[in-house]
Amino acid sequence: MKDMTEGAWFRRPWSQSGHGPKVGRIRIHFPSESLFSTGSGYNNYRGVLNLCIVLLVLTTSRVALENLIKYGILIDPVSWVTIFVADPYNWPCVILIACSNIFILASFQLEIWLLKGWVSEPVGRAMHVVNCAAILVFPATVVLTVEPGPAGASYALFVYTCVFLKTVSYIATNHWLRYQYKSSGQRKGGRRKPTKSVGDAGDANGTAQNLANGKLETQLVTYPDNLALKDLYYFMLFPTLCYELNFPRTPRIRKRFLLKRLAEMFMLLQLMLGLIQQWIAPLLHNAIKPFVDMDLPMMVERIMKLAIPNHFIWLIFFYWFFHSNLNVLAEITQFADRTFYRDWWNSESVQYFWSNWNIPVYRWCKRHLYQPLMRRGYSRMFGQICVFATSAFFHEYLVSVPLRMFRWWAFMGMLMQVPFAVFVSKFLTGPYGNMAVWVSLIVGQPFAILMYLHDYYVINHLQLPAGQNITTAGL
Repeated sequence: MKDMTEGAWFRRPWSQSGHGPKVGRIRIHFPSESLFSTGSGYNNYRGVLNLCIVLLVLTTSRVALENLIKYGILIDPVSWVTIFVADPYNWPCVILIACSNIFILASFQLEIWLLKGWVSEPVGRAMHVVNCAAILVFPATVVLTVEPGPAGASYALFVYTCVFLKTVSYIATNHWLRYQYKSSGQRKGGRRKPTKSVGDAGDANGTAQNLANGKLETQLVTYPDNLALKDLYYFMLFPTLCYELNFPRTPRIRKRFLLKRLAEMFMLLQLMLGLIQQWIAPLLHNAIKPFVDMDLPMMVERIMKLAIPNHFIWLIFFYWFFHSNLNVLAEITQFADRTFYRDWWNSESVQYFWSNWNIPVYRWCKRHLYQPLMRRGYSRMFGQICVFATSAFFHEYLVSVPLRMFRWWAFMGMLMQVPFAVFVSKFLTGPYGNMAVWVSLIVGQPFAILMYLHDYYVINHLQLPAGQNITTAGL
């Protein structure tokens, strides 16, 4: 019996086989593209990605080892605690945050007066404008007058910014509801019949099954029943900036999920603080002299040296705030909408990044700024400029006021996103656009940080005692 197994002709001489190999078996070359060519259709570069991860880990490890050898261990968790509790009887920022309730209650009372007709719409609108302006002016005045620490001042101003955005949404939404309520001729508000928030079970067995699965029946609130302090303060605690009558709610608090997020909050916060002490602080200290001397090559070198650790901490902060913190707040308040971010890391345009990395702010800007401008006939470009200008104002507000200096670096950085977005959308598409977004994030932030550091140092430390120069002066 002839050996017809695959490859048998390789193992026997042609003289014994009686014939040579078939022509089809001789041919080993076929038309094909190289794998790196776009025409090959090949897209599995998982091994290259693993190589990049290995190189990133090795490079970061080398930098960390170099940092330890050069500076030693600088991490001191106790120092962070002493910053916040050094004087427990004089906490202006804590008192300042507590005072925000004055403006919240003022907006609530104005809504009650407008509903009852005790004040006219123009007068009520003017009073709301004054109250909202005071929400931003009052804390800034206190910070500039009392001069608390920058960290506490930044947090207090962040709280007031959230209160401002929430108050604007609360006022605007109630204005729309009040107009519909009065236009429909309703005299008395009420509640709708119980409506299932999740599931469509129509009988008792279906309802019992929904309850067993954690699906509750809730009553939908209608205007003006929502004008209650409990409703307002629930909204102030929810991790959202846009007000509506009925928020999606979860049936219970998942304790295991909550504990995981709390553990992440604590661990990542300690990691960020430790990296700032060990990695960022020495780099900032060494970057002062090149920026004061305006040594351009050294300035570029310091920016590039700060870019990687700064971006690493920024990524940790993103996860810590938008995933851990907001999920903890949502779980405690049983707020069901957990879309706090989307896949901004896949952004191929600047617009996609800014509309997906911070969903609460994006929704507020779209609902209360961009769409109203579109309804009034303004162009999309004008609307985008207004959105970026508003964002630029608050970025500068949260940086310049706590540092008690106004240099507009954050403001200009945000406004420059508009021409940068046009450039990327016109000339860079696909992966090139994604790389442009990453470069702007990695390089732009350390540049702004070092510019603020330079100005802060010039204002607070440049007037040195006799015999001391800029190289021997510390921060």
